Amino acid sequence: MSLKVHPNISSLVPYSPGKPLDELERELGITNAIKLASNENPLGPSPKAQAVLTEGVATLNRYPDGGAHYLRRALAERWKVSADQLIVGNGSDEVISLLIKAFLAPGEEAVMADHTFVMYKLSVQGSHGVPVEVPLKDWRHDLSAMAAAVTDKTRLVFLCNPNNPTGTMVSMGEVDAFLAKLPGHVIVVFDEAYYEYVRSAEYPDSLQYVKQERPVVVLRTFSKIYGLAGLRVGYGITSPEIVDYVNRIRPPFNANSLAQLAALGALEDEEHVATSRSVNASEMAVLEAGLTKLGMGVIPSQANFLYFDTKQDGRQIFDGLLREGVIVRHIKGSMIRVTVGKPEENRRFLEALKVVLG
Repeated sequence: MSLKVHPNISSLVPYSPGKPLDELERELGITNAIKLASNENPLGPSPKAQAVLTEGVATLNRYPDGGAHYLRRALAERWKVSADQLIVGNGSDEVISLLIKAFLAPGEEAVMADHTFVMYKLSVQGSHGVPVEVPLKDWRHDLSAMAAAVTDKTRLVFLCNPNNPTGTMVSMGEVDAFLAKLPGHVIVVFDEAYYEYVRSAEYPDSLQYVKQERPVVVLRTFSKIYGLAGLRVGYGITSPEIVDYVNRIRPPFNANSLAQLAALGALEDEEHVATSRSVNASEMAVLEAGLTKLGMGVIPSQANFLYFDTKQDGRQIFDGLLREGVIVRHIKGSMIRVTVGKPEENRRFLEALKVVLG
C-alpha cells in the first residue's frame, strides 16, 4: 500500500500504555508482579461506586444518558456551578481532545510545558495544530516564559497542576500574575487530575476563575483518587459558551452508563477519598525517604507519584526493575516516575531498586 498520511500524523509516536501484568509475567517468567506505573489508586475503586454497578448491568442494552444529566447535576451541586457549565467525557483525555477540535484550527498554536502530560502535544498535533513547548524551570511550569510564548495564533494554554510527570505545582499568586498577562482570546486549560491529592495551602482555587467568567476550563477526573480508571470518566468545568461549542462536536454517548453510575457513587464516598489521601501522604513519605537513602534525586510531589533522578541510565534501571517484577514508568534519560502504592508494594519497590542498583 502507498498510504498518504498527513506529516503531523506520520511523525507522531503513539502513546505507550505498557503491557498488562499477566503478559509481562509470562514474558519474563515471573509471578506476583506489581504495577506502580500509571498513577492509579492502589486502594481500588470506591466501595459506593462498586455497589451501584450491578444495577446498571440490567440496562446495558440501552444507550447511556447522552447528556450525563444526573452526573452533571451532582457535579454542579458539588462545585457550586450550573449544570450547563459542565462537560463530561470518556476520561478527561477526551475533553482535552474536544477542546482542541473546537477551538484550534490547523496551523494555530497551543502553549504547554515541554515536560508535561503527553496527550496535549499528541492531540494538538493530531488535529494539525502547532504545539508550542516551553521548558520547565526547576521542574515547575515557567509561567512567565509561557506567557511570553503566547502569540496572535495562540488559542489554548495547557497548565497541568500538579504537573505530570514531575508532581510539582504552581501557586495561586503565580497563576493570578500569569492570567493577567494573557489576551482575552486565549483559553487556559487547568488540568487538575491530581487535585484531590494536593496538600499545599498555596494551591490555586481555579474554580474562582470560572466563576469570574474568564476563558478557562478546569479539568478533573474520576480515574485517580476515586479509583475508576478502568471506566474512563472525566469532566470539565467552564463557561456555558465553551460547553456549547464543545457539545457541537462531542459524540452523543461518550460517557458509558456504568461509568456515569460509578462516578455518582464515588462522588458521595468522602470516606474513601479521605482514606486514599491519608495513605498516599504517609506512603509518599516512606518512598521519598527510601529513595533519598538510595542516593536518588527526588522531586517533591503534590500528586500520588514521585519523579526521581537515578543519576544513571534510567532505561536500564527500568528494565532491571521489570526483571524484579516491579513496573514503573521510565520517562526519559535518567528520570523515572513511580506511583505511590500500598505499603507492601512500596517496600517491595525499594528493595527491588536496591537490588538493581547493586
